[in-house]
Amino acid sequence: MFVDPETMLPYVPTPAYFLCGFDVYDREETLGEELEKYDPDSPADREILIFKYCLPVSRTCEQKLLLFKCLEAALLDSDYDFGSFFKYDYEACSSFPDGWDEMVSPRAFFEDIHRIIVIEWADDIQKANHES
Repeated sequence: MFVDPETMLPYVPTPAYFLCGFDVYDREETLGEELEKYDPDSPADREILIFKYCLPVSRTCEQKLLLFKCLEAALLDSDYDFGSFFKYDYEACSSFPDGWDEMVSPRAFFEDIHRIIVIEWADDIQKANHES
């Protein structure tokens, strides 16, 4: 099992890990207003959002491989509820921009993430596969 070098805990990602860059909790007037300029249902806007807020998060090759695998497994499950990630939880210290919980196809959002990381992370995924 891979241990996260920052937390020293087992690294067991879910597709929700791709969404950390969109958390507007306590940043509604800054990041929230910026993200509200984009429509997460628009393929062109989704691509901008993914490149600007998903990919820049610093991750090791091993973390990228595990994220890739968990996303791939979720996408293979036709019943996987990607929309659950965007539901507002008033007990959590996180939230998404207004309207994101009404996204027409949360699955399409994650399909686009997958399509992009297959290309952008190819070298890192290959390296991690080779090392494991």
